[in-house]
Amino acid sequence: MARHPDDNLDPPSETSSVPAQGAHSQLPPVPATDEGPPTYKSFRSELTHKDDDVIDPEWAGSIPAQYGVAPRVRIGASKWFNLLWLIPIGFVVLVIGIAVAKGIRGLPGVAAFMAEYPGTSRLRADAPVGFPAWLGWQHFLNLFFMLFIIRSGWQILADHPRLYWTRHSTPGRGWFRMQKPVPTNPLYTAKEDSITLPAGVGLPGRRHTIGLARWWHLGIDTLWLLNGLIFYVLLFSTGQWLRLVPLHWDVIPNSISVAIQYLSLNWPVETGWTNYNSLQLIAYFLTVFIAAPLALITGLGMSPALSTKFRWISSIFSIQVARSLHFLVMCYFCLFIVIHVTLVLTTGALANLNHMYAAQESESWTGFWIFAASMVIVVVAWVAATPLTYRYPRKVQRVGYALIGPAQRLFEHIDSKPGQYTEKDISPYFWHNGKYPESQEYKDLRDGDFANYKLQVSGLVANPVHLDLMALRALPQHEQITQHFCIQGWSGVAKWGGVSLQTIMDLVKPAPEAKWVVFYSFAEGSDKGLYYDAQPIEQMHYELTMLAYDMNDQALSYGHGAPLRLRNEVQLGFKMVKWIKGIEFVEDFSEVGGGQGGYNNDHEFFGYSQSI
Repeated sequence: MARHPDDNLDPPSETSSVPAQGAHSQLPPVPATDEGPPTYKSFRSELTHKDDDVIDPEWAGSIPAQYGVAPRVRIGASKWFNLLWLIPIGFVVLVIGIAVAKGIRGLPGVAAFMAEYPGTSRLRADAPVGFPAWLGWQHFLNLFFMLFIIRSGWQILADHPRLYWTRHSTPGRGWFRMQKPVPTNPLYTAKEDSITLPAGVGLPGRRHTIGLARWWHLGIDTLWLLNGLIFYVLLFSTGQWLRLVPLHWDVIPNSISVAIQYLSLNWPVETGWTNYNSLQLIAYFLTVFIAAPLALITGLGMSPALSTKFRWISSIFSIQVARSLHFLVMCYFCLFIVIHVTLVLTTGALANLNHMYAAQESESWTGFWIFAASMVIVVVAWVAATPLTYRYPRKVQRVGYALIGPAQRLFEHIDSKPGQYTEKDISPYFWHNGKYPESQEYKDLRDGDFANYKLQVSGLVANPVHLDLMALRALPQHEQITQHFCIQGWSGVAKWGGVSLQTIMDLVKPAPEAKWVVFYSFAEGSDKGLYYDAQPIEQMHYELTMLAYDMNDQALSYGHGAPLRLRNEVQLGFKMVKWIKGIEFVEDFSEVGGGQGGYNNDHEFFGYSQSI
């Protein structure tokens, strides 16, 4: 069974045999010694929080800028094609297309074809004429929201600048990358792989600001979807849908005719006030009824909660398929915007802008001035978004959660069952991530094969305990083969062996007021202080929530969280704490660390709820 290449760095593995599984209620608490009953230390003093919530040069442990490479797609097994070549290639193809269109337009057969199909499809007699005022507002709001969605989407992609068609995210086997090949260093992490985007392109723009980028992306997505819902309601209640849906097959020959007219530079007469030409009709139909819904569906396809619940869908429509299609939808929208704006401004700008912004059929300057004012708003928003995010990141986090939080909380309550994957689905490569533990305490434990390791479980429980690895392995064993979803975008399937959190809770008996479970790591975060994360106690009852000490039938490797890590399959990977040294049951996490529910929440503005 394939393992990660850093396994040669692991300490000798413990025996894989499992002791006879007696009832865990028979496991005694830590025995008393001559020194008296065991003591339980608090890990809270080892936590840190940000003194001022700003993005500055010390952000994320002063992570340096790192620029990737020009976007590339894989050709064959190992060749990569630089997509920048599409610019000169596209120009040459366009020139050839213009020459061909001009040449064939004068042919008798083509002329007869274009006379029969001038370019405009038939409309139903009850189709409305003109553009209502609400359509202009919808048009502007759609543009405004997509500004933030696309920029933040680029930022999210930059955190794992590779795309795959399989769920395994194996380096070198993706179809797209804008980063160098993965180095041979066996402890290379996904965070190290992130890249910096040019200033003013990504949102917010600095390297590894995915936490804030997601609040922008998901929060504005919510507004965009609400705007889209209103658009659909108005579209069908006013009959405007009749202008956007092809109802006759002649749309195909008419669209070919329009394409020849555009390419020959003898453009069709603009009749958008009464009826779009067939090429416009197809483009608008694809945008409104195909691309927009596909953006929503592929976005939800990257949710760990939904993917582990709706297994029959995610088995085919994996996170990486969803992520790749999501990227391609974004490319479509960018291409559509460029072509749409170009044609609006070159095929009768005043008339077109009056249609879109002033809801009138005229050659006045009214629509132009409304358009100009809207562009001022767009430009100001584009320029201001990044500095405002750097200055007020906590506010961005809170507003983003207020917008997307209700949906995330809904998905949090989706439990899932095992059995979706088998051993043949295990990924050949499982990325490392996080800052490795460097404390002397951890080094000593690792040097001793974790013989002296003890997991402390304390807080609001009736029976606090210290459990060494032998005691943990004596508890009823739990195994599952599940998929990991990293917030950065990579994924992988692995077999995990350990003990379920339900078993741990049966042992320690949490108090009724315990609502959250805090997991503490031996590792520090990027800004110093122990890494930790708080999880709702409800999810600790889920069948796929466990403490893993084995991965793929071997003891956890150093890079994957030895000796113990959390698995909670309805959450993103950053919440699955590795190198666990303590668990605390608490009523509320507001007094733990920075009070945001986890290290990345305190320092990098992630969310304590991340089921999407």
